[in-house]
Amino acid sequence: MSNPESMPNQLNIEISEEIAEGQYANLAIITHSHAEFVVDFVNVMPGTPKSRVKSRIILTPQHAKRLMHAITENIQKYESINGPIKDLEEVQLPLNFGGPTAQA
Repeated sequence: MSNPESMPNQLNIEISEEIAEGQYANLAIITHSHAEFVVDFVNVMPGTPKSRVKSRIILTPQHAKRLMHAITENIQKYESINGPIKDLEEVQLPLNFGGPTAQA
């Protein structure tokens, strides 16, 4: 059994139900200054000329680099189990997503 005194660096993280539901995004826009990285997550729907940022995360350069390494490591683990993830250019997506074809 673990002794709380033996884990002084343990961090207790809580998440609200609203945040736990998450936000779907199919586009990330990344910008940066000398002091921070800004990642905007957007849900772009086919046939709509306007989209809205669903979430914005602001990171220090050090945390942005740690996030990059964590994502890289997790992608490698995912691909070792599920096979390579194809780039979007390799995947043929239907433009109507099962709905009616958009017309101008």
